[in-house]
Amino acid sequence: MTIINPTSNYGTVTIVGVGLIGASLGLALKQAGVVNKVFGIGRSQENLAQALKMGAIDAVVDLVEAAKQSDVIVLCVPVAQMRAAFEILEPHLEPRTMLTDAGSTKGDVILAAKEVLGKKACQFVPAHPIAGGAQHGASAAKADLFQGKQTIICPLQENSPQDTDLIEGFWQSVGSVVKKISCLQHDAIYAAVSHLPHILSYALMVSVINSEDADQKLDHIGAGFKDFTRIAASSPEMWRDICLGNRTSILKELDQYLAVVGHMRKLIAEGDGAGIEKLFQKASQARQDLDVL
Repeated sequence: MTIINPTSNYGTVTIVGVGLIGASLGLALKQAGVVNKVFGIGRSQENLAQALKMGAIDAVVDLVEAAKQSDVIVLCVPVAQMRAAFEILEPHLEPRTMLTDAGSTKGDVILAAKEVLGKKACQFVPAHPIAGGAQHGASAAKADLFQGKQTIICPLQENSPQDTDLIEGFWQSVGSVVKKISCLQHDAIYAAVSHLPHILSYALMVSVINSEDADQKLDHIGAGFKDFTRIAASSPEMWRDICLGNRTSILKELDQYLAVVGHMRKLIAEGDGAGIEKLFQKASQARQDLDVL
């Protein structure tokens, strides 16, 4: 195995799932000059070919080869596929091969890792880069995708400080600003600020296209509708898995949101202009404050 220097070189890295996040990671690692080789694994031959063509990966391998040859393996697959990946990797995982991921939920992924990897779970440092876009696939990849963006790390009790530092340095090497929080905090926070917005965007699109006059409505959309529904173009498979993987936190946020919508409906039904404006003013000011952070 390659000896890894956390500040300069991560040896051979394998990216499992070379879509937007995975291919962007490959491009970023190579641009930063912190790897010797980048291998890729994926289901779509077309996507793998695109990742090879654009230089995001150097070669295509399988999970068994990855476990034997890699210094760092990054799982960039939908969260429901993580367990199956761990199952294939576990028997072949070299003692000093580190695992990390890019999953948008952490509790379910950590549970799968601990159940499948057993004592080798100490080699897995869970992560979530807060980067992406509405488009998916290697063709949408960008080397600067992680630049200045947060990556959340949720260390396990089993992780050594050295291994946590190594993975922190790994994500920092592609431009990420790394923050460490618990997996419970992560799933509660991102249910509100990431998962719920995607669900609402999908719901609005479904509401409009299910209308009897859907064609007329879609013929008259403006910038506001396009802005609000941009993320509804995201990967349905990935967001299905997120909804199921973080179900408890998402349901809590959905219930809270529905209560607010119910209150708004009541204000509108009662013609309470002052109440509507007060609510909108509170939201408007809070949104403006975000832009000065």
